[in-house]
Amino acid sequence: MTKGIFITAEGPEGAGKTTIIDLLAQDLRSKGYEVLQTREPGGIELAEKIREIILNPNHTSMDARTEALLYAAARRQHLVEKVRPALEKGFIILCDRFIDSSLAYQGYARGLGIDEVYSINHFAIEGTMPDLTLYFDIDPEVGLKRIQKHSGREVNRLDLENLSFHQKVREGYYLLLEKYHNRIYKVDAAQSIEIVLQEVSAKVYERLNNKEKRKRPCSST
Repeated sequence: MTKGIFITAEGPEGAGKTTIIDLLAQDLRSKGYEVLQTREPGGIELAEKIREIILNPNHTSMDARTEALLYAAARRQHLVEKVRPALEKGFIILCDRFIDSSLAYQGYARGLGIDEVYSINHFAIEGTMPDLTLYFDIDPEVGLKRIQKHSGREVNRLDLENLSFHQKVREGYYLLLEKYHNRIYKVDAAQSIEIVLQEVSAKVYERLNNKEKRKRPCSST
């Protein structure tokens, strides 16, 4: 068992997960927890360079399998270089996207197959899965409108996809919710930031408390 805890944030474009993760990290640090906040694709120099290739709006000709493989490659390097070492040191990892993004976007929305994309990523992550995944759910139309209003946000190649693609992404996430219901927790991201943060914080602290209880030795009678 690793010393730390691995928490990932997932959701369609414009769900607001990055904002909530920022606020959650601040709150955890204020309570004395050691937190590593990172993102995918990216988080380290090599993976950030792969991110530039994947999300560049000019790369519209990219093949779906190429896209899936690039995500898996970035994920592998990020995992071994940053995530696993921090987990061994006992950090709480807050990662903006992980394997579920590949399963929803490339596996389902791109039509490559969830199982097929999982097999690529299974090779990349060697069994390292999140302890908890927070899925921020929002109607794709609402999410895309949020992006349009947010002038400071990075506009990437996936943002340029049509509405039907983003609807398929959401459908993909719903399939993952059914498949991994013990790990993935659904949050209504259409609510106010305050309410979403309160709900997410409660779930995270519940998971942290459960982990602490499991680590405590049983007292002898």
